[in-house]
Amino acid sequence: MGHSARRDASPIIKNVLLLDSEGKRVAVKYFSDEWPANSTKLAFEKLVFTKTQKTNARTEAEIAMFENNVVVYRFIQDLHFFVTGGDDENELALATVLQGFCDSVTLLLRGNVDQREALENLDLIYLCLDEIVDGGMILETDGNMIAGKVATHSIDEGSPLSEQTITQALAAAREHLTRSLLR
Repeated sequence: MGHSARRDASPIIKNVLLLDSEGKRVAVKYFSDEWPANSTKLAFEKLVFTKTQKTNARTEAEIAMFENNVVVYRFIQDLHFFVTGGDDENELALATVLQGFCDSVTLLLRGNVDQREALENLDLIYLCLDEIVDGGMILETDGNMIAGKVATHSIDEGSPLSEQTITQALAAAREHLTRSLLR
């Protein structure tokens, strides 16, 4: 009963993948024991990439079934974003997670969503993944909220305001205001 009650409460994400235009890993996070070894994870990534590379998922998310899993995916520039859930998961919930991931990465990379920029900001991408999903449970799907939380994590408290991005400056101002109101 406990397991089924949890299943009904929130969809379970099995993995979130960010691959380059050749199917190589940029950032991946697994939340399921379905792929116990690194070799099985790489094989799944190759399968998903191979089966989806000829599709046109540039304007909106596409949905596919692989090995009893629902995979929702989207391509931006030379990056391929994937979110995987079980075959009984709600595709709209998976698509919402994918959209939140794509939106937050786009905001944090200031619209320059490509492999080079993603690799240079890999820490921000992994922070996005941490803000979106924890242990397979969906935490947040709003790209603006995710990017704001990640920006506040990545601010160097000692850096001058001129070196901060607008998002970081707004997040710092919001945090300062919150602290002053709570005193």
